[in-house]
Amino acid sequence: MKRTVFVLMLLTFIPYLIKAQDVMGKWHSIDPDTGLKESVIEVYKKEDKLYGKIIEILKEEDKDKTCIECTGKDKNQPIEGLVIMRGLSKDGDEWNGGQILDPKNGKLYKCYVTLEGINKLKLRGYVGISLIGRTEYWYRMQE
Repeated sequence: MKRTVFVLMLLTFIPYLIKAQDVMGKWHSIDPDTGLKESVIEVYKKEDKLYGKIIEILKEEDKDKTCIECTGKDKNQPIEGLVIMRGLSKDGDEWNGGQILDPKNGKLYKCYVTLEGINKLKLRGYVGISLIGRTEYWYRMQE
């Protein structure tokens, strides 16, 4: 009887454990200068590629900003709603081979993404080789 209860409990929690170990979902980006939450980014898969879209800007004074430094179809588009992470492919425990856009300066960088824990996402944006770049961490939104 105890074994049956244990197995049922385990089966109940497995979907939550699997979801918690996935990069998909909603994440808070952190302002590297202030350490405060900056935005909510939804990370999702489309045709086996990983994408990230800013779905909410948290600072009221920044909500209406546009990507004035961006080029192409992103030029002058509202930052809220902008797809900033594009076309990453799964490679073991890492997603790489795509790009990330910094809407503050309009530049696109190569990037890779990996989980650093259940609720911590490591993003590395770089030019050329990953040694020349910047690392940011996003934190999973608790629902």
